[in-house]
Amino acid sequence: MATTPVTIPETITVHLGTPSSNAPNITVPFDEYIKNVASSEIYPTWPEEAIRANVYAQVSYALNRVFTEWYRSQGYDFDITNSTRYDQSFVQNRDIFENISTIVDDLFNNYLTRGDAIEPLFAQYCNGTTVTCPGGLSQWGTVPLAEQGMTAEEIVRSFYGNDINFIKNAPVSPNLGGSWPGVTYRLGDTGEEVRTIQNRLNRISTNYPNIPKISPVNAIYDAGTERAVRAFQQQFNLTPDGIVGKATWYRIAFIYNNVKRLSELNSEGLLLSDVSRQYPEELSEGMQGVYIQLLQYFLSIVGAYYDELPRLPDIDGIFGPQTRNAVIAYQKMMGLPQTGVVDQETWNALVSTYQAVVRVRPIEEWLPGTAGFPNIFLVEGMSGEEVRRAQELINIIARGYPAVGTVTVDGAFGPATRASVIAIQKQLGLPETGAIGPLTWEGMNDLAESILGGSVTAEGQHPGYPVGEEDNA
Repeated sequence: MATTPVTIPETITVHLGTPSSNAPNITVPFDEYIKNVASSEIYPTWPEEAIRANVYAQVSYALNRVFTEWYRSQGYDFDITNSTRYDQSFVQNRDIFENISTIVDDLFNNYLTRGDAIEPLFAQYCNGTTVTCPGGLSQWGTVPLAEQGMTAEEIVRSFYGNDINFIKNAPVSPNLGGSWPGVTYRLGDTGEEVRTIQNRLNRISTNYPNIPKISPVNAIYDAGTERAVRAFQQQFNLTPDGIVGKATWYRIAFIYNNVKRLSELNSEGLLLSDVSRQYPEELSEGMQGVYIQLLQYFLSIVGAYYDELPRLPDIDGIFGPQTRNAVIAYQKMMGLPQTGVVDQETWNALVSTYQAVVRVRPIEEWLPGTAGFPNIFLVEGMSGEEVRRAQELINIIARGYPAVGTVTVDGAFGPATRASVIAIQKQLGLPETGAIGPLTWEGMNDLAESILGGSVTAEGQHPGYPVGEEDNA
């Protein structure tokens, strides 16, 4: 596997007692935690391959607790306990055996997965003498296997199965203390966190059919997403306001973790497609298309807010030298490698910066030519002056494009407005999401201007926009 969505936390927070006990927490470097666990759980006199097999299990077990947010999703402020009733042994300030320390230095960023699943295996294990765990690793049982000449990898597979993968040299990143992004999500919001909410609720609805499926999963918090959130909140005794705040976010995470059995040895498994971010591809000079338009739009809005960034004269969908220079300037401002190429790190940072800008910037200060795009997506179920403005544009466009139905200008985004938006997106060559994002809004303004200026034929012919892949149109 060339890349992995799982990173090794720089630190891990350990609760020195059972989960609900009034015990202190201690935050330690992850590698030091594993050294402590290994020194507490096994003997330094064991054969090296037996020790290595146990370390694989210990690392994977701890990573599963962090990755699934097993405790944080239940409202706790730690990642794991030191109680062997629940987790692994950790003894504060204990001595570390030198040979175990050396082995952990080599293995602390390696972990186990099963089959096509990407989450760290919940590598259950027990001592194999006083306690046995069917399907799990026997600590003492690793010793005779190592003495027979088996490698650590062979020992691990002998306990957990032949479909075990060894993910090696995973990257290390800060432990941010939970996935809650610190933002409340509601109707009209967009982003990968919204996509995460949609994906998780759709899986949960398989076990709880009263929660409606969300379709499409498009990272746009639309009326269908709001309905599903309300149903989830009603199911699990939360305030049914249709808004995902911290409590709802972590309750979704906890229920999702349980229905997928991600913290069990026989986990259903989390596939890469379940967590992949909406990132188009690496964008570089010479490319054209809808994603370049969206990149330029983001750069233009952010550039109007930050003096360090140059202005882009056009949003033309062509990645030329001016776009490259703007990308380099943004990367320099953010402390990213100044390559002029938009990789996933640059894309995600730019989207986050754009979202931060539109939350604080008044509409009247937007760049000339952006036509005052609202600072949220307009989606079915919303109402207000911005929806009314969109409906007025739709009715202008409908004069020249018979496939676009007219709508009642009432400021309420209902099914008729959504159907007209889809017809407009089809004309523009944009993804037919039914939601009005930056490119759809710009395209609607262009179509309306061309009709008012008399440049559209009776058949509704218009140059339109280049057809591209799915994006936040």
